[in-house]
Amino acid sequence: MDNILKNFRRKCSMLGFAGILLTVWMFSSCDFLNIDNYIDEQMKYDSIFASKRYIEAYMWDAASSFPDEGAIFGSVYTPGPMATDEASCMFSTGEFGGMAYVTGVVTADNLGSLNLWKQYYQIVRQCNLIIARIDEANDWTNTERTRVLTYTRFIRAYAYYNLLVDWGPIAIMYDEIPGNNEEMAYYDRPRDLYDECMEYICSELEEAAKNLPEKATSIMNYGLPTKGAAYALVARLRLIHASPLYNGGQAAKIYFGNWTRKTDGKHYISQVEDPARWAVAAAAAKRVMDMTIGGLPAYKLHTVDADEDTWPSGMPMPTNVTDPDYHKPFPEGAAGIDPFRSYSEMFNGESVTYVNPEYIWARTSSSLTGYTRYSFPITGGGYNGMCVTQKVIDAYEMVDGQLRTASSAEYPYSETGTTEAQTSFSGYRLNAGVHNMYVNREMRFYASIGFSECFWPCLSTNDNAYKNLTVNYYFDSQNGRSYATATQQSANYPITGYVLKKYIHPNDAWTGTNARRINKTFPIIRYAEILLSYAEALNSLGGGSYTVEVDGAPQTFTRDVNEIKKAINQVRYRSGLPGLTDAEAADAGLVLSKIKKERMIEFLYENRRYFDVRRWGDYEESESEPVMGMNVAATKDSYYQRVTPNSTRIFERVVNRKMLLMPIPRTELKRLPSFDQNPGW
Repeated sequence: MDNILKNFRRKCSMLGFAGILLTVWMFSSCDFLNIDNYIDEQMKYDSIFASKRYIEAYMWDAASSFPDEGAIFGSVYTPGPMATDEASCMFSTGEFGGMAYVTGVVTADNLGSLNLWKQYYQIVRQCNLIIARIDEANDWTNTERTRVLTYTRFIRAYAYYNLLVDWGPIAIMYDEIPGNNEEMAYYDRPRDLYDECMEYICSELEEAAKNLPEKATSIMNYGLPTKGAAYALVARLRLIHASPLYNGGQAAKIYFGNWTRKTDGKHYISQVEDPARWAVAAAAAKRVMDMTIGGLPAYKLHTVDADEDTWPSGMPMPTNVTDPDYHKPFPEGAAGIDPFRSYSEMFNGESVTYVNPEYIWARTSSSLTGYTRYSFPITGGGYNGMCVTQKVIDAYEMVDGQLRTASSAEYPYSETGTTEAQTSFSGYRLNAGVHNMYVNREMRFYASIGFSECFWPCLSTNDNAYKNLTVNYYFDSQNGRSYATATQQSANYPITGYVLKKYIHPNDAWTGTNARRINKTFPIIRYAEILLSYAEALNSLGGGSYTVEVDGAPQTFTRDVNEIKKAINQVRYRSGLPGLTDAEAADAGLVLSKIKKERMIEFLYENRRYFDVRRWGDYEESESEPVMGMNVAATKDSYYQRVTPNSTRIFERVVNRKMLLMPIPRTELKRLPSFDQNPGW
């Protein structure tokens, strides 16, 4: 609370209006509808709403209450990667809320860092106050007033979005500002149905989009919501709404068939499937794909041109693929770009975020930058334990697009032997002595994963002892389990034998003279997601044809194989992989499985996996698979074998249907008798 108050005071001071302490009451309320001591602060509100400058400061104060979206590791606002099958760690569940969630520590009485329910509703209330009282200021121009109302609607919709994806159906306040100091019965209300919440949030984003700027007008404005951000969030929500868990599919019946509102017996989640929702989702994604600014596409995948160092020494772009378009220039094929740098430089800070055409909405994230230290090796001043699971490692394809279990003679996969010589490509060094299971893999693997014998440049430090490191995780190594135990830092080793390198730049260092890190930007939503969402929506239409209205114009959608291929293949080509063939694209089941795997790899540690497995209805099956990794309890001779890590942290993992949605804090429910808890909690 103190930080938020300081932020608001700083903003107001910049505007020449100091001493406004209005946010105090917002963080001392007894529940999310009733605000204590409001009357005592009434005159301060009158001061705020007397001037456009103070109203705008108050609006940005509401926006400042959102957590850093890049905080998906520790001190989290959502269960995130640590609560999925893509990640694990040994760090404290007090700091790493995702681990607390997946190990059953989180309850309705103890949500820990995940308890932002009240905070989001406080943002909603603050926005409603602005909407209700904006005309009390008489110094607006029409343009200024519209701009503030537009941002306010987006902020309110985004607060509801966060509530919906984490907690499911919520109570929509619309423009209401409940009175204060009323009897508790006054505040009682039921939750709205899921479909009602979805339609309201999407409609608010649509309204905001009408007046939001097409893009940030300057680097100083980067991160503010734009028309594309609003439309992209609509596309994400529409895909969720069409997915089996929320669209009357088998998953909806299994998980929510008995969940009804106690006030009228209505199902919170629809039990009747509506295939037309997939067309709505496709239309929402297509709208983003079709956006233009100045006659040019508003968004496209981030790429870096190929040069003489793009492919490994003596290894040209694969020639053994069956995709006839593979060798065409990108985006029709994979030629002409550097797939490693095209992917890695989006995340590690090398790409200039402000001009990155793939980031539809993003923010500079100090949390993300800080948490790269949890991947860094002990020998590099790090905490050495931000793990990736073997399931993810095994999902990466070979460089020619073959599965590791069916690799080609040109690019074989082997679980015996090591590399004999050092190779390099795109500025990445693959050491001699690297196990052959990490050779010939697709470029996103090298951009994202730290494995034993991996090279860490750490180039910003001047101390040779802390740069150009070769890191391994064998039991008796300096970055292994025995060293962590001996130094009484038993959490500081990777229990799977892999760490996340996705957000780490070659210059980044955490120790040594002049050690520094390049600032990171977290992609709240990027164009690759829109492409894969469009392909998934079209693929799910079956044999039907559906016409939906988009911005007043009818559009018809069918399961168009060429459109599906075009969308998926752009993502694969950017990664240096061949695209789907016509035969593969004709099989809807096969396409869905490929999309699921593609999203798992493409959005690793971007906070998408947690929501994807749930909306697909795959949560229990996916999370019930044992967490696997290398044998970090063994020395080098026995290290390279798949095992379930011998750790209570792994054995304590919980798979329970109730964990589809987070529990609503019980303190809120006690004051709202008509408000149902989420199933199982």
